[in-house]
Amino acid sequence: MKDYFFKYCCKLLILLGFIATFSAAYAQDEIEEEDDFFFFEEGQTFDDEIADPFEPINRVVFTINDRLFRAVLSPVVKTYRLVPRPVRASVSNFYSNLTTPLSAVNAVLQLDVPNAGSELSRFIVNSTIGILGFFDPATRLGIEEDREDFGQTLGHYGVGHGFYIVLPILSFSSFRDLGSRVGNSLLNPINHIWDPELDDYIAFQTLDEVNDLSFNVDNYTSLYDSALDPYAFFRSAYVQVRAGDVNK
Repeated sequence: MKDYFFKYCCKLLILLGFIATFSAAYAQDEIEEEDDFFFFEEGQTFDDEIADPFEPINRVVFTINDRLFRAVLSPVVKTYRLVPRPVRASVSNFYSNLTTPLSAVNAVLQLDVPNAGSELSRFIVNSTIGILGFFDPATRLGIEEDREDFGQTLGHYGVGHGFYIVLPILSFSSFRDLGSRVGNSLLNPINHIWDPELDDYIAFQTLDEVNDLSFNVDNYTSLYDSALDPYAFFRSAYVQVRAGDVNK
């Protein structure tokens, strides 16, 4: 087990070194200020109502998640931020590129052929010219990103949220989006090509989450601490964000 962990760390360090070599020059002028933790277009208004029959339980899980975030995840993420920002941006590009085929499939299911073609084009360009997706030349070529997932597809056809649920560690969701996680897994072509061991999969997903949080780890605590009722605030924000995703 120790030999396996050592080899895994060595491979990760070599990969990060490779990314750093290229990203220092390429990504410096590409990185912009990160979006807010919850982003809304100016003038957007959405219905933020959602059934919450399990609110007492949800509030308990929400509080536990918050304490775990502050005690465990936040220190880990802040330590990870020692990795240079251009490298973290390239890692984010890599993970985003892996989900592009899923986005294209969901665009097809929504009969949005132009977006499906755009997402497929992004995947081809970034997987080749962008070196396995670590870089994003597609955006520079004017092929804009427009992400779709199975939850958005269900919402597109009028399937409502159902009820609100706070998942341990995974956090905010709804019955519709919880079910869409299964749909996303089945629809993503990458999952039918790559079949990792469980521990490799957990490590892979953990790196993705930690890397994403490294760009806005302070935003969550700022919003939580400034809200009169943090639970109600994040519930409303979640519903509005997902409504924006469906209606864009």
